[in-house]
Amino acid sequence: MAITVSIELSRELEIPASYDDVFELLADVPRSAGYFPKVDKLADLGGNTYRWEMEKVGVDKYAIQAIYACQYVSDKDAGKISWEPVKEEGNGVVRGSWTLTAKGDETTALKFHTCAELTMPLPSLLKLAISPVIKHEFNGLVDTYMKNLKNAF
Repeated sequence: MAITVSIELSRELEIPASYDDVFELLADVPRSAGYFPKVDKLADLGGNTYRWEMEKVGVDKYAIQAIYACQYVSDKDAGKISWEPVKEEGNGVVRGSWTLTAKGDETTALKFHTCAELTMPLPSLLKLAISPVIKHEFNGLVDTYMKNLKNAF
């Protein structure tokens, strides 16, 4: 048995740094991933494609781990970095994007949007109880990521 949890979220923030510096950091997936909490392993699959293996959460037979892969495309002129899921890699399907806008010489506005579907090997009876926990955890990870990115500059 398995349950699938869908998550969609967006964030906006301003970074006190130049457009070029912010774009360079976000387009460098391993460097950017260094600011994302609870990443157990980031594997380079080639072709700007990476498999994310998050730390396990929970205990014993109820420990869950999100694993997914995405291919990244960066377009500096358009101010966009996007990622699309790689099929049959792990238990998650994740897509999303960053949209960057220069606001003067030393401030960059960011819009972050992502959608994820995580399939966990848990009994369907647990879906009502576990879905809010997974969504809360994911939101917390993204909030910490945003804070870490802002602090990086």
